[in-house]
Amino acid sequence: MTDELTFERATWRISRIMAAVGLVGAAAATVFGGWKWGCGFLLGAAISGLNFHWLHRLVAALGSGDLPRNRAVVLGFRYLILGGSAYVIVKLSKISLMAVLAGLFVLTAAILVEVVFEVIYARK
Repeated sequence: MTDELTFERATWRISRIMAAVGLVGAAAATVFGGWKWGCGFLLGAAISGLNFHWLHRLVAALGSGDLPRNRAVVLGFRYLILGGSAYVIVKLSKISLMAVLAGLFVLTAAILVEVVFEVIYARK
């Protein structure tokens, strides 16, 4: 039972859940709001995925005690970098800002699904 509740397995499941939620959400946004909403949701999901990747690398580096100095600066400014990139893309294109913001919650949805999985799995 303990092999399914490890850090590596949880991050693997979260990344797969994020991909599924991102694709399904982008398809639903395209159907209900057009290509501007679909692209916006996909962009938000991609930013959310990049943020998860950076957070995963940070936690893994902290666990090993090996955190390079230049990485700390990039990680400290990750929200500024992601927010600035999203702002420029949204302002220069016609994609929906609301869809981008909705896509940013893909990580939150994936973590909630993972929490439910672990609670149900821990009962057994």
